[in-house]
Amino acid sequence: MKNRPNFVFILADDLGYADLGCYGGRSDCSPSLDRLARQGLRFTQGYANSSVCSPTRFALMTGRWQHRLRGGADEPIRSGAARGNPLLGLPPAHPTLPSLLRDAGYATALVGKWHLGFPPHFGPRKSGYQEFFGALSGGLDYFTHRDSYGAHDLFENETEAHVKGYLTDLISEKAISFITRKRQEPFLLSVHYNAPHWPWETRDDEAESKRIDKLYHFDGGSLATYLTMIRQMDEGIGRILSALRKNKLEKNTLIVFTSDNGGERFSDTWPLVGKKMDLLEGGIRVPYIVRWPAKVKAGGVTKQTAITMDWVATFLEAAGVEPDPKFPLDGKSLLNVIRKPTKTFDRDLFWKMLFRNQKALRSGGWKYLSVDGDEFLFDLSRDERERANYGKREPKRLAAMREKYLAWEETLPKHPDACYSVPATKADLVTPSS
Repeated sequence: MKNRPNFVFILADDLGYADLGCYGGRSDCSPSLDRLARQGLRFTQGYANSSVCSPTRFALMTGRWQHRLRGGADEPIRSGAARGNPLLGLPPAHPTLPSLLRDAGYATALVGKWHLGFPPHFGPRKSGYQEFFGALSGGLDYFTHRDSYGAHDLFENETEAHVKGYLTDLISEKAISFITRKRQEPFLLSVHYNAPHWPWETRDDEAESKRIDKLYHFDGGSLATYLTMIRQMDEGIGRILSALRKNKLEKNTLIVFTSDNGGERFSDTWPLVGKKMDLLEGGIRVPYIVRWPAKVKAGGVTKQTAITMDWVATFLEAAGVEPDPKFPLDGKSLLNVIRKPTKTFDRDLFWKMLFRNQKALRSGGWKYLSVDGDEFLFDLSRDERERANYGKREPKRLAAMREKYLAWEETLPKHPDACYSVPATKADLVTPSS
């Protein structure tokens, strides 16, 4: 296929739906991303596959419901339990977006967070990435580069990288280096920032890094710090965009920016409620920004419902690469939508969380939600804050959506030994009635 596009997939960590200016954010923390949105297409109904990190990443890699794999059922994969565990990770034999593109002649690299299992059983270069720089686990200190268990976790391919620097900047610099080196060949560059995930540290907070005993950082952070972390990530993204322009790659590079799940304690999700760990809208609806000057008109907005795993089907179709027929994709290609944003299509989206036994289905403008056995029916077309429960007003619709959800759930394998991480305090929980 001639003139195959390059792909740059930029993933933030724990970013809230309304943190960015182009999504109504109240702080000037995202000028590069706001400009990217003006130059391309913005989704208003984009979702993450999960309200926690590693399950969404399974879906992003495979284009399939994360629940199909044992590791995708953990919420999230915790590094203490996963190190050396042959079950908790992305199996190298499973086809992935990078492995399929690599086999079709693309150069592939992951810069940033992996969080899909540990060596010797799992790793980025076992699943299609030819180059890797970043962390294998979840949360990482931005200066010491240690995970929440105190282990050093910054790698260049399979070798520990003992380099100094603020993690967000190191990720940006490695991404720019890859673009410069691979400018003569088609490439997939995955840029998975740790920002704005805890610990709450900006470039100026190395002293705070030394003070922290545990990286969960319950005794630190502020809104100002959080917004500065986003701004410093945004600056790096601006430099990546400049590198594409300088290397004359801007026109035929498809860029996607999103988050792995909804926001954390300092995030803005207005008008949505809920956050990370919740299947309320604030926990799963995320920013989606797309730019591809060769195919996508500037300044567009689409109401198409979309989910993380759709980008696998989209990128493969754009590259002219077929998925593996033995692993049919659950995601849908958005290629026609990003070319013609008003040409939307109907589909159902499902979520399943072990934590609090949460279940959710979005079908059209309606959403079915079950939390610890309590059921809710919301009309998102009128009530995005999920305040009015229509369950008793429309019992037939509620029953029909429950049955549709249960039918989907029956298509998934059972993972009785899967587990979840519990939030720190009850104050971190958000319920439909709170």
